[in-house]
Amino acid sequence: MHVIVIGAGVIGVCSAWYLREAGFDVTVVERRAAPAQESSFGNAGVIAPGYVTPWAAPGMPGKVLRNLFASTSPVLFRPSADPAMWRWIARWLGECTLERYRLNKLRMQRLAFYSRQCLHALRGQLQIDYEQSQGYLQLFRTQRDRDLAEPALALLREHKVAHRLVDADGCRRIEPGLTTDTPLAGGLHLPEDESGNCPMFVRRLRVLAEAAGVRFVMDSDASALRPLPGGKLSLDLRSTAAGDARSARGVRETLTADRVLVSAGIASAALLRPLGLRIPLYPVKGYSATVHVSDELQAPLGALMDESYKVAITRMGNRLRIAGTAELGSRKLDLRPAAINTLLKVARDWFPVAGHYGTATLWAGARPMLPDGPPLIGATAVPGLYLNLGHGSTGWAMACGSGRIAADLIAGNRPGIDLDGLTPDRYGLGPR
Repeated sequence: MHVIVIGAGVIGVCSAWYLREAGFDVTVVERRAAPAQESSFGNAGVIAPGYVTPWAAPGMPGKVLRNLFASTSPVLFRPSADPAMWRWIARWLGECTLERYRLNKLRMQRLAFYSRQCLHALRGQLQIDYEQSQGYLQLFRTQRDRDLAEPALALLREHKVAHRLVDADGCRRIEPGLTTDTPLAGGLHLPEDESGNCPMFVRRLRVLAEAAGVRFVMDSDASALRPLPGGKLSLDLRSTAAGDARSARGVRETLTADRVLVSAGIASAALLRPLGLRIPLYPVKGYSATVHVSDELQAPLGALMDESYKVAITRMGNRLRIAGTAELGSRKLDLRPAAINTLLKVARDWFPVAGHYGTATLWAGARPMLPDGPPLIGATAVPGLYLNLGHGSTGWAMACGSGRIAADLIAGNRPGIDLDGLTPDRYGLGPR
């Protein structure tokens, strides 16, 4: 049986690996020349099941309004006339209650904990190194930051997730490089959470998948998807390679498959709309800066999160990845100075001499977010068509588990976890 996977980010490549392991003939289609070039490329690198949380949370609408005109803000809102944005916001606001937050967070954590198990099994099986580090430390600048974290802390206690509240001195024992010049009210340490270089992992898994028989069709945009008589599906491709005359002429290649799995990030919504599948995906723009370590003794050992600014600082070999800021309302992936300044300010606040901040490599990407937070994995109302999308900013933390689940569903096997609230049925898009 032939399965086409659309998208070669971390979700798509993990899905392809597990599908091939299950015995399928697999083709991966990707519009870029290499895998992990969009949302998977410049992310924070955090694999933190204990921390994963929906953006729709109590107090978040107020935070957006309070920071609307701030020069350094964790949330940037760019109002526009885009009807899709306002529809998304209306749904998002309805998810910002404590009851909905708890439900959505538990769904995301269920998947993320399973995904970490799958990642560890895969890492042991394939001996993949991806600059991984152990432990995750949330930093509270003020007592108010600590108080706002209480709903998440209650869930950690309720579900017996390993965690430890520490004072400022305790934070500095975990991360000796933290400066004493920035006010620090304490932190939350999640010792079993971790971090790693996502694109490094994806590139290595792609090589291993190809060796196992997976075909990768790069520089090819999935432009149209259609069901065919007999239950198969066809996919039209348009070349995106620079200088390819076929692109200018609109010449297309057409592939057919028994099953198609859509993992194309934010581009998934437009591809699925002609089939009557309206996915409320919206791009929430994020930024990152990568700097070389200048002082090993003053640099972080693992991964941290500044709770005030929602900025993560992650050690990746001899580099630091500083990532964060959620910008809603802009579909352009330009680099806004205010967002970059926020990232570098936070890094300098905690590790002032750790990196060459003046020569940072900068990145902006679109996180494919659903209003409530959890992704959609599984069969749709279109026979043979499956989804694995909507992971937002937590795709790396959920990738292996999501890929394994998608492969199990396509193979007709029972998934490793309860999928309540994680399938297209959640939005009325499942099989009828």
